[in-house]
Amino acid sequence: MQEQILKYLSYFAIFNHPVHKDELTDFFHTDVHEAIVSLLQSKKCFEFKGYLSTLSDIETITMERLGKESVAEKYFDKLPKYVNIIKNFPFVRSVALSGSLSKKVMHQDSDIDYFIITSSGRLWICRTLLVLFKKVFLFNSRKYFCVNYFIDENNLKIIDKNMFTAVEASHLLPVYNVNLLQQFWDENNWINEYFETFNVNEKHLSKGNDSRLKALFEFILSHRLFDRLDLFFMKLTHKRWAKKFGHFDAEKLELTMRSNRGVSKHHPKDFQNKVLKIYSKNIEKIGEVHEDLTYA
Repeated sequence: MQEQILKYLSYFAIFNHPVHKDELTDFFHTDVHEAIVSLLQSKKCFEFKGYLSTLSDIETITMERLGKESVAEKYFDKLPKYVNIIKNFPFVRSVALSGSLSKKVMHQDSDIDYFIITSSGRLWICRTLLVLFKKVFLFNSRKYFCVNYFIDENNLKIIDKNMFTAVEASHLLPVYNVNLLQQFWDENNWINEYFETFNVNEKHLSKGNDSRLKALFEFILSHRLFDRLDLFFMKLTHKRWAKKFGHFDAEKLELTMRSNRGVSKHHPKDFQNKVLKIYSKNIEKIGEVHEDLTYA
């Protein structure tokens, strides 16, 4: 448990993000008190107001986090409105928060990132409709509507298996249809190699049934004539991204802008690799090299 906590804290130290003791208890779903005491006594981590980090300037980063938590509350207040919009788009089957807000913090200029699971064979129609809505009705603002990661219900397995994806997947905050999200976690039980157990936060789940209009559009768009339209949207998007990010080699384009019938991923900043490289150095500093750490 000490080793797991230390790796967890070392990961979040990359973002100057201290973790509260209660969050560790909730996440690991077990009593972590003795492990924390041992880590503090050996000065492998530091504490301020119940927050822990491997960084020694714990007081400064804790006060910064408290400020980010205050900003996050404002985003959570607006969240139900946007979740209700997204869940009622055709072929949306499950929605979760990823990124900063899933960790209960936000910068003033941050976006709400959504992880969306769609019906099989209709991911690209679903994605295109959501992106068009953002462009037309939200004037292309991503502040409350950043839809950058889609998978369909037949492609729940994440192929990039590393600390970055383990943290992001395990911290997904369900806001619509937690049952399908639970299937996603079951399909990705490799996460247990990094975290033996973690708790699911259902506090922000959307209430209410899907709209009749959603059912009507799905009935129309489910006709096999629209199979070609879904494929067309996929090819069109991939072609546009390949041209826009032509300076990416094939491997980087596949990792950051993955586009196939069951996955749409738009992460052009290549955040995953950047974080993993820093994390590897952090692990070396504390004398623990994660044997399964990969550079996706």
